[in-house]
Amino acid sequence: MENGLTLYSSFIKEIKNLIYSHQYEAMKRVNTELIQLYWKIGEEIDRQQREKGWGESVVGVLAKELQKEFPGVQGFSKRNLWRMKTFFVEFSQAIVPPMVAQLDETSINDKVPTLIEQISWSKICVITEKCKDSQERQFYIKMTKLYGWTKNVLINNIENKAFEKYLTNQTNFDETVPEEYRLQAKLAVKDDYNFDFLEMGIKHSEAELEANILNNIRAFLLEMGGDFSFIGNQYHLDVADDDYYIDLLLYHRRLRCLIAIDLKIGDFIPEYAGKMQFYLTALDETKKLPDENPSIGIIICKNKNRTKVEYTLKTTNKPIGVATYSFYENLPEEMRSLLPSPDEIAAIICEIGGAEDVKE
Repeated sequence: MENGLTLYSSFIKEIKNLIYSHQYEAMKRVNTELIQLYWKIGEEIDRQQREKGWGESVVGVLAKELQKEFPGVQGFSKRNLWRMKTFFVEFSQAIVPPMVAQLDETSINDKVPTLIEQISWSKICVITEKCKDSQERQFYIKMTKLYGWTKNVLINNIENKAFEKYLTNQTNFDETVPEEYRLQAKLAVKDDYNFDFLEMGIKHSEAELEANILNNIRAFLLEMGGDFSFIGNQYHLDVADDDYYIDLLLYHRRLRCLIAIDLKIGDFIPEYAGKMQFYLTALDETKKLPDENPSIGIIICKNKNRTKVEYTLKTTNKPIGVATYSFYENLPEEMRSLLPSPDEIAAIICEIGGAEDVKE
């Protein structure tokens, strides 16, 4: 029997893969049909209410009748029917035609972007309910599709303001990171990190900051983004018989690269980038494995002047991001003033679609 398995192993593996691929395609088709159905139901509820002046009670009546007609079928509760209407209203009105033309081919009478059909209903509900801006919705829809975010990961990214932080973060990745993983690298660096979990006073030393991070390493890694693994602190580098130490060394699973973290309790100064560039060169020459991507550096300061950072990164040939850390519960409102214009945001989201093509 074992000889038979050995003889047929490649054939059996091929058939298993064939079954899995067809199951996945079947699931995608079922999801597409479901999203199309929910869109049409939401459209009809909205139309009837507008044309006949019906109030909220019609949705409750409809829910009861559908549950009678289709006993045991999930999805026809009063709450879900309201979600269908909200889904239709928000996406049909919020996505302006120029963006639709740029972002995706459309279906269902040129109303629903094809990409939406590829996202599960539960994730669509999360995006619809938690995101009130059309461009923000487009961002999370594309990122969910591109990186296969689970519902919990999606919620975590929305609550952590990934959209705003992605638009405002400062890196030189456009010039220093290969296109095939540039987008993921940008997502790996926030503009500002919330260190509330440290419960530190305003005045503290860099050693105290590092020690508190180590004592709360799980919370720190979650704040960094979830794809990071901890390698060590005060990571030793021996270069020409001299000793150098990186504050924190992490590994990013999706990027498959080392991440060097330099912690600073004061303002950013250009000299920090030169030091980080040295660290990254040493890591790539002495520590990076052959199948790993070049190392990335993140300088985390208490404060930064954005113009100084911009000028510094223009002359740096290693991938570096500069961020700040703060103690706060929510994203500061002043960050809104740093967001690009609507047209610039639309262009950035279009680039995400291009990154999806590269990956596929």
